[in-house]
Amino acid sequence: MTNACLIAIDGSEPSLRAVDFAIQDAATRKEAPHIYLVNVQPALSNNLTRFIDTRTVEDFHRETGEELLTLAKERLGVASLAHSGHVMVGEAAPSLVQFAQDKGCAMILIGTHGFGSVIGMVMGSVATKVVHLSSLPVLLIK
Repeated sequence: MTNACLIAIDGSEPSLRAVDFAIQDAATRKEAPHIYLVNVQPALSNNLTRFIDTRTVEDFHRETGEELLTLAKERLGVASLAHSGHVMVGEAAPSLVQFAQDKGCAMILIGTHGFGSVIGMVMGSVATKVVHLSSLPVLLIK
């Protein structure tokens, strides 16, 4: 395991707060971590994709994901922190956990929307699912 960390990016303000936290935290470390910025796009319905060629669907996911990663990449670039952006397709929580494990991350950072436990349970928050699935430490940034 390295001191690398994964930050889940969905383009929201809470996910950018997680990036800001990582920047502040890196300044306190002897060795700055490599930061994996990961956006997970939900798979499109088979009812839709049967009318669209695979290449168009892949381009859509990649372009949408890259657009959502842009601000996070810019902030890490200004802070001169090593980072890479990744766009995946699938269910968010298991995809994030598997990616972090495969890359040997020390931690997963997720910005939360702060809805609270009841709404989070009803809505099935990605953060809650990641906490339950991950054997790695998960830091929720509110």
